[in-house]
Amino acid sequence: MTDKALVSCSWASGPLMLAYHDKEWGVPVHEDRTLFEFLTLEGAQAGLSWETILKKRENYRRAFDNFDAARIARYTERDVKRLLADAGIVRNRLKVASTVNNAQRFLEVREEFGSFEEYIWRFVDGRPIKNSFRALSEMPAKTEKSEAMSGELRRRGFKFVGPTICYAFMQAVGMVNDHTIDCFRYDEV
Repeated sequence: MTDKALVSCSWASGPLMLAYHDKEWGVPVHEDRTLFEFLTLEGAQAGLSWETILKKRENYRRAFDNFDAARIARYTERDVKRLLADAGIVRNRLKVASTVNNAQRFLEVREEFGSFEEYIWRFVDGRPIKNSFRALSEMPAKTEKSEAMSGELRRRGFKFVGPTICYAFMQAVGMVNDHTIDCFRYDEV
């Protein structure tokens, strides 16, 4: 197959979004640190474009100790102030505070289930859901499964985990394959 024959999902425009689409989006993630990273980034994205978050991703990794939940869970108000002064991330007090809170909740889940991965993949019975959408317009913003995930995460005290954020998280970490059927990644992931 030549590059000319490759068709990507319509939302993947521009070098940054295309690279993310081609290498990461929809690929099943089973590593806790990466799952926490995506949960954090999806929450940070609320009200913004995903491209904005991707541009800040390396800054997030630096600012949040490479998404080491154990370190973030110990952040103090001094750390929150440091983060709010960091122009490389989204400087929203609620989003920054939610990352610290979510790190603490993440560790609680990991303690209970052995890993966050073991817990979170239960929402799709441990295997990706493969949808068959022809166009971006057919994709839902949320599903029953993302609503269930959101409700459970909220019950456990997580923040910035509404059903739409949870569905975007599920798409990002490959819990659902929402590549359109004409996309070259559809069968690959």
